[in-house]
Amino acid sequence: MDLFDTTAAPDQQKDAPLAERMRPRTLAEFVGQEHLLGEGKMLRQLIEADQLTSLIFWGPPGSGKTTLARIIANATRSHFIFFSAILSGIKEIREIVKEAEEVRKYQGKKTILFVDEIHRFNKSQQDAFLPYVERGVFTIIGATTENPSFEVIAPLLSRCKVLVLNPLTNDEIKGILRHALRDAERGLGSLRLAITDDALDFMADQAGGDARVALNTLETAARLARNGTITLDTAREAVQKKPLLYDKGGEEHYNVISAFIKSMRGSEPDGALYWLARMLEAGEDPLFILRRMVILASEDIGNADPRALQVAVAALQAFQLVGLPEGRIILAQAVTYLATAPKSNASYVGIDAALAEVRASGALPVPLHIRNAPTRLMKELGYHKGYRYDHDYAEGHAAQEYLPEKLKGKRFYEPTERGYEKTIKERLEWLKGEGKK
Repeated sequence: MDLFDTTAAPDQQKDAPLAERMRPRTLAEFVGQEHLLGEGKMLRQLIEADQLTSLIFWGPPGSGKTTLARIIANATRSHFIFFSAILSGIKEIREIVKEAEEVRKYQGKKTILFVDEIHRFNKSQQDAFLPYVERGVFTIIGATTENPSFEVIAPLLSRCKVLVLNPLTNDEIKGILRHALRDAERGLGSLRLAITDDALDFMADQAGGDARVALNTLETAARLARNGTITLDTAREAVQKKPLLYDKGGEEHYNVISAFIKSMRGSEPDGALYWLARMLEAGEDPLFILRRMVILASEDIGNADPRALQVAVAALQAFQLVGLPEGRIILAQAVTYLATAPKSNASYVGIDAALAEVRASGALPVPLHIRNAPTRLMKELGYHKGYRYDHDYAEGHAAQEYLPEKLKGKRFYEPTERGYEKTIKERLEWLKGEGKK
């Protein structure tokens, strides 16, 4: 089941995509992830000593997860098995266990199991691995683009060390591209192509930290090159519209929506517009975005600008009438309004404080004077007695208590000095002063 055979026939290697041909075979060829593979770093030491423990490689596409697995396969004295979460299931797990036990029994070798896209396993499939990892039947190395906290079951995660792989830097990408242009054995060296600095910069920038994307672009640009030179125009022609890193069901979805909300909360319209554009370009549902804006209008702006909620709701309704692409203008107007509005979370804090009080003190009795008294018996029991009708008093305010006796004087809503809430605060202070007269 070892699918890491790098001894393919020369003609097969020649026909493989450039990104596959240039895949590093040793740690010396590997580019990036110095925090894991630099001299003296943990992963390098584990590989060189052939003392690997169970690991999970977590990183974006093209950061080197599978390549590292191949390097480990070539370097280790252990039996190495490649396992795809997309193509395999419980049946294959049983076969792996049997193979690992036989290898240990007859060859005295331990087994390392590499699970590509481990996040695609459901809970029962991950559970099936657990007892064999615990018993040491095999060491597991998982690779995932998704946050393991969300996608890997806790018992399995607790037995693995999570190693975070970062997107490659532009300089690292450019180094990979230059190497591919020089390498006559596996790369494009036999074509003797030149590349302009601005073309190289452009391709590295467009790759978004993904070495595979960069090499695929270079391979296309090599076919389009005129007069033996890859120019900026050639690079632009080779670059197709790249998909943005944004999995609507995964971590990046939550990262981007979080950045969007925090930009509006932080009164930064430029940041808010950028993250809005990121979501729209990646295909996020605009109604999801608008619902979050409606929440923010109350949670983070509240009575500092009561119109904010009206703007957010109006934007939601207007977008439903118009849709995209024109709806982006409606979104932008609402986003910039919410971002620049004065901020207050006093209403949000107030309701949470009131809920906490209710949970702590339970169902305290309603004061008799503010109870309704639709029957004679209720009136005889004192319901509604002493209630003062506010409109019969100056300023429409009859100072009286509305909280249960036990909570008399308690305050949940504390308006700020920002925006319209400053006016509200002044009025509340005046009303409380009137009540003492």
